[in-house]
Amino acid sequence: MQITKPSTAVPACTRMLNSKNIKRNVVLNNLGAALNNDGKYDRALEVLTQSIRLDSSYAFAWQNRGLAWYRLGDIDKSLSDLEMSLKLNPGNAAAYNTRGMVKLDTGDIEGCLTDFDRLVELAPKEPVAYNNRGICRRSRREYDKAVNDFEQAIHLKPTYDVPWSNRGETFRLKGDLDRALQDQSKAIEINPKNGTNFTLRGDTYRYLGSIELALADYDKALAVKPEAPIPALTGRGLTLERKGDFAGAKAAFEQAMAARSIDKSEINRSALETAKARLAALDSGAPQPSIEPVPTKIKTTTSIPTSDAKVPSVALGNLRADRRVALVIGNSSYRAVSPLTNPRNDAGAIAKSLRNIGFQAVTLVTDATRESIIDALRAFANEAENSDWAMVYYAGHGIEVGGVNYLIPVDAKLAVDRDIEYEAIPMSQVLRAANAAKKIKLVMLDACRDNPFTPRKTDTPALMVGSESTAGRAIASRSTSGRGLAEVKVQGATLVVFAAKDGQVALDGEGGNSPFAVAVTQRIATPGVEINKMFRLIRDDVMEATAGRQEPYTYGSLPGKEDFFFVSK
Repeated sequence: MQITKPSTAVPACTRMLNSKNIKRNVVLNNLGAALNNDGKYDRALEVLTQSIRLDSSYAFAWQNRGLAWYRLGDIDKSLSDLEMSLKLNPGNAAAYNTRGMVKLDTGDIEGCLTDFDRLVELAPKEPVAYNNRGICRRSRREYDKAVNDFEQAIHLKPTYDVPWSNRGETFRLKGDLDRALQDQSKAIEINPKNGTNFTLRGDTYRYLGSIELALADYDKALAVKPEAPIPALTGRGLTLERKGDFAGAKAAFEQAMAARSIDKSEINRSALETAKARLAALDSGAPQPSIEPVPTKIKTTTSIPTSDAKVPSVALGNLRADRRVALVIGNSSYRAVSPLTNPRNDAGAIAKSLRNIGFQAVTLVTDATRESIIDALRAFANEAENSDWAMVYYAGHGIEVGGVNYLIPVDAKLAVDRDIEYEAIPMSQVLRAANAAKKIKLVMLDACRDNPFTPRKTDTPALMVGSESTAGRAIASRSTSGRGLAEVKVQGATLVVFAAKDGQVALDGEGGNSPFAVAVTQRIATPGVEINKMFRLIRDDVMEATAGRQEPYTYGSLPGKEDFFFVSK
């Protein structure tokens, strides 16, 4: 595997360009690799393009330019260059490594794992291969397999700080923050010049409510890695919010927004989106929600301590004049499986919140059978035709079968997989009910829990309602393995918000409400926050309350010609 040269290689390679009897394209490639390592991606792009012009068959130059494009945020060009590198040299381990990271960053988890499996085959003694495959497996929530990969990387090179840090992040996601801190501290001990190590440990301290320790780590991260300040500045702002220092938090978020980082990787993009949303919330003048510290070690893998949802008041002058309607469903009393505590309470809190911010018609349905859900959707479709906004909120069990998401009524048994057609409600039917609204269609699903239904597979192929792609083949549930709901693709002015990203599992609250419902009720009345920023705030609040174990996700988009607000300023 080609190893990127340290920053001292930049002047050395530059001097070599003036020498005679050199392979100029090779020296340019090495210079480009060193510039990538220094974060000077624009300059790297220039010299790597020169290298390719001199010898377009040199695979390493294509691979390094693919990395530069990736860091600059041009995914298509990055993948194109990496494909060319692998075409020229199918055994180029570095190209598989870079392409795997690009695929991970863009959500292609299966493609990511395929590339890193190949990387391990090509470089079985290379700790980076196991470390990066561990990152991919962690994204698939295969935490034990991820830990095994990080441990293999540590075994191969105990002084390599990155797998220590990554194993710590994996323990955090498993709910063991004590182990997370041990590994993150070890990573810092090995390499105190890696600012990311300090940032990650600062995040863990923040989740635990150890404010001063978190702030100290963010300050160290900014001192040792000033060229990549955005995640540390955003983390610092979130910590100051928890401390109640809103002026200091605002200053940190403004610094993050003003920071000039050429790196367009997901971690920087995410930190910037958080900073934008938090600034909007702080500028609103509304009280900021209080988020309790998480426990150092979880009691259960399916829940998290939560407080009860509190519905804030709204000044009537801030309410919009357009017509908004909502259908709110909360299913708790399941007949064939154990009941759920939160959904009925969640639905009540959400319905109250929506009425409070001016929704003219809010229909609340709890413990709904399939027949009652269908009746409610039919009536709601008629309401949506005469409305500007139409919103459906559902809390309860959901299931993904054959790539189709279903809401599970309380009377469902799902003894065999074909029963899904007759006993559950496909999400496409929910979307159709809201589709007639003139401006915005919203669907919010707090339904990504561990699924207790384990239908027996049938031998007869089934035709799935709402999905032609499953016709003529048997179906099987993924949700029974705890992987949540499937990704959705929507068109038009439609947003679908999952309490947990596709393939992930949402947590129940150990209090009266789920962490997602608590975040929605705390945030939805904030005046003057555009709707996409609003859902970012909700996402971040859930991440804070669960120590990053649960990440809500929004699918779809709204027309750019108009900003939309739950509550105007």
